[in-house]
Amino acid sequence: MSELFKFDKKYGVVIGTDEAGRGPAAGGVYAAAVYFPEVTKGLMKDLERLNDSKKLSSNTRDMLYDVILNNSVNSIISVGVDEIEKFNILNSSLKAMKLACEDVIKKVQPKDFITLVDGNKNIRNYTYPQKFIVKGDGKSASIAAASILAKVTRDRYMKEIALEYPQYHWENNAGYLTKEHLSAIDTYGLTKYHRPSFLKKHFEKQLSLF
Repeated sequence: MSELFKFDKKYGVVIGTDEAGRGPAAGGVYAAAVYFPEVTKGLMKDLERLNDSKKLSSNTRDMLYDVILNNSVNSIISVGVDEIEKFNILNSSLKAMKLACEDVIKKVQPKDFITLVDGNKNIRNYTYPQKFIVKGDGKSASIAAASILAKVTRDRYMKEIALEYPQYHWENNAGYLTKEHLSAIDTYGLTKYHRPSFLKKHFEKQLSLF
């Protein structure tokens, strides 16, 4: 964890951003941006398990989520299925990160800062200094924190909409195309929360069986 904060420190004032939900075939994509105004020994102790959200248990993510929310300036933005289908998932993910970062900048109005973006692409039409960091959620404290905010928020959202459509078991699969999820799609069809473009190959395969 200390290495994550050291990574950020070499860049000076940092806003980190990451997304959750690029891969699933249901639900929106979420992005978060995080700025730590002060990194104290107490905060570092509370965040000692900070890491890429995908490498943490759900209980650990939930614990870190509250610490991050209470000790950072942050923003969490979602882009829904309609926009994903219209503009594709990459553009929708970058849009969510752009909006989240701009929201944090508006709140903080920092000077001489840089935005660290998880992945291999910079944010489009973003007028502030930025640098993409490949696998940044395992290198940067701010990006790791953003990955946790985005992941936890999206998982909670998927559990909420699972109550509306329990047959798809989104509370367990988060919208990813597990065998159980695909079977439910074949039985019950698509909902307003599904991304049809993500299911083209599946339906083409099904049609080829006839």
